[in-house]
Amino acid sequence: MIRLAILALAALSMPVIAQTPAPATPSLLTWPDLTKRPKPAPDTTIDYGTDPMQKIDVWLPKGKGPFPVVVMVHGGCWTTSIADRSLMNWIADDLRNSGVAVWNIDYRGVDRAGGGYPGTFADAAKAADQLAVNAQRFNLDARHVVAIGHSAGGHLALWLAGRPKLPATSPLRAANPLRIDHVISLGGLPDLEATAASPENGCGVEVVAQLVGKPTPQHPDVYADTSVPRLLPLGMKQDLINGREDRIIPFVMATDYVAKANAAGDTATLHTIPATGHVELIAPETAAWAEAKRLILADLRKTQ
Repeated sequence: MIRLAILALAALSMPVIAQTPAPATPSLLTWPDLTKRPKPAPDTTIDYGTDPMQKIDVWLPKGKGPFPVVVMVHGGCWTTSIADRSLMNWIADDLRNSGVAVWNIDYRGVDRAGGGYPGTFADAAKAADQLAVNAQRFNLDARHVVAIGHSAGGHLALWLAGRPKLPATSPLRAANPLRIDHVISLGGLPDLEATAASPENGCGVEVVAQLVGKPTPQHPDVYADTSVPRLLPLGMKQDLINGREDRIIPFVMATDYVAKANAAGDTATLHTIPATGHVELIAPETAAWAEAKRLILADLRKTQ
């Protein structure tokens, strides 16, 4: 009995060693966390074709302008049934409230008649070019344009910037494409060849085949005018913002592209945001969007 008491007292006198809990997995936003919020509305919507997806939402700040402007491209695995331009409404509204106009484009996805190759690309190009056509109407300053895209839209935003580098034989080549001076990719998929070879990406590999089409004698290399690395160097600043916990877009998609772009002579920077998944990239209260917005405002205000 005495021995047991001594042992008990000894145990009480021993120092307590604090146990550090294992780091918790960050609680990431889900799509309903974003889409169930009240949705802000654009100032106007214009058509650039007859399909219901061939539309552009225009977001205009208060005042007379001329307004600095951002071309915005939504994601959704290039598939209309997954997402449309309204998925970007919350960050478009945030930019509008910060004095920046937004040219939020839509396009036919691979699941719509006319989508895929060349339709999806032609739609994005025509929608972007409408900015220059309508700049005076909406008092937009189109002399220096920033493009920003999320997920598959990150690919399209970079592709829009690379249009002057399209092969002369491409049906997508245009004489005077909208000049884009800076691109920001939010969890993008710029390298279609790498995406098609990566089953772990959240879009899958089949959608890339739908997007680029089958090789033909007239278009034997389906990536030559569709995959951004084939167009490098783009000749303008590129910023990639990616979440370290993104479960949809593998992080290597960003690191590999940045390496290729810089090796080609471009200035491409990867901004890695901790505790961030895929949804956080387009939610206005997050660290990821704060970084994107900082880059946008610093660029546009510098040029005014």
